[in-house]
Amino acid sequence: MPPAQELKRELKSRHLFMIALGGVIGTGLFLGSGYTIHEAGPGGAIAAYLFGGFVMYLTMLSLGELAVRIPDAGSYQTYATKFISPAAGFCIGWLSWLNWSVTVGIELLTVSILMKRWFPDVPTWVFCAVFALLLFLVNALSVKGFAEVEFWFSSVKVLTVIAFIVLGLAAMFGIVHMKSGQPAPFFSNFTDHGGLFPNGFWAIFTTMILVNFSFQGTELVGVAAGESREPEKTVPIALRNTVWRILIFFVLAIFVLAGLFPWEKAGVVESPFVVVFDNIGIPYAADIMNFVIITAVLSVANSGLYATSRVLWSMSRQGMVTPFFSKLSKRGVPINALIASIAIGCLSLLCSVYAEDTVYVWLTAIAGFGAVTVWASIALSSYLGRKAFLREGGDVRDLKYRTPLYPFVPLAAFILNMAIIVGLAFIPDQRIALYCGIPFLLVCYAYYHLVAKKRIHLQRTEEEVELKAAK
Repeated sequence: MPPAQELKRELKSRHLFMIALGGVIGTGLFLGSGYTIHEAGPGGAIAAYLFGGFVMYLTMLSLGELAVRIPDAGSYQTYATKFISPAAGFCIGWLSWLNWSVTVGIELLTVSILMKRWFPDVPTWVFCAVFALLLFLVNALSVKGFAEVEFWFSSVKVLTVIAFIVLGLAAMFGIVHMKSGQPAPFFSNFTDHGGLFPNGFWAIFTTMILVNFSFQGTELVGVAAGESREPEKTVPIALRNTVWRILIFFVLAIFVLAGLFPWEKAGVVESPFVVVFDNIGIPYAADIMNFVIITAVLSVANSGLYATSRVLWSMSRQGMVTPFFSKLSKRGVPINALIASIAIGCLSLLCSVYAEDTVYVWLTAIAGFGAVTVWASIALSSYLGRKAFLREGGDVRDLKYRTPLYPFVPLAAFILNMAIIVGLAFIPDQRIALYCGIPFLLVCYAYYHLVAKKRIHLQRTEEEVELKAAK
């Protein structure tokens, strides 16, 4: 492959950290947190995010070793191909692409819902179309330009979450007064209205797919490693900083929301963050928060579009899809893969026809299924990858980053992720994720063996002939 068709390694450690953070702090926290609190109650929501964070931590420990040893823009798709099976890699690649493309659609829908605060009569599809164009233009820049935009997007929302936590705690304990004149709630919303677990402990598990969707994005460190200057240095730092800060931000934010926001009133029609600021009564605070959340959600979509275009480009390079998607622009951007990915994301326009809250839960469940399945493949690839490394005569001491407590960590991550997927079968309004996800994987598997496998073999044969001729 000529050098012109290689991605440029222009990402620094701060870029990797903010790209991963940008892929996480968005819809799942700012909008989906209301659904989680409503379904699981205040204590249940906190427990769900703690458990989801633990699964995320184990999965990212598994990813670190692979991303440092084999930095590749295809990331988990490449690892699944190499260490599980080519068919598994093909399926994971397409599922990841669908997952992030749908996520872009979810973020566009979220922005449209939030914009209705100011423009209630404007149809949803108008905002979806406008912001989809904006995202495309940002991603069509050089990777360095995209990374700088994402860095500042993510910086704004990190500072906002910190400000919300501080201000929310102040309101919760009476330092800042509510405009309704009601006394400070302190811990009343944790003890009243049915207590910590008003819907029982099973409700915690019914929200896990949404919670894991909320944590989706940390794995973007693996994708970005393929365009990182020094992955052996930048990846471990980015993973360590991302995981712990995300977990702290999420748990503290959910604690504040649950303390200020009665669980019965939480939902997905408006961000609970905006409602809380409205209740505090700070002038224009709710509008400012709404604007910041819109910026944050666009940041997630920006990171998601970056990820899905790179996965599609990597699959094209490996012969898994048409070479059409391996084309790079003069700026080093996989432009055809980018166009295809934003096109799928624009399916969010359908939400202007169907009920927004219903479609939101459906899309989130489907994206959550994709995220958890990808995480399971990362864990399994890590386990099998270390075994392959040792089998080929490698020495663990030579690894620049090692997954700790091997094989416990990757096996535990795989089992927990698979348990969450199986749990979808017991949640009626989220079974659609299985109804869509499983047939999609079966179709991918069949297509691989009937069509793609032969094409991949032919492409590799041609590359080997060209390599021999060059020598």
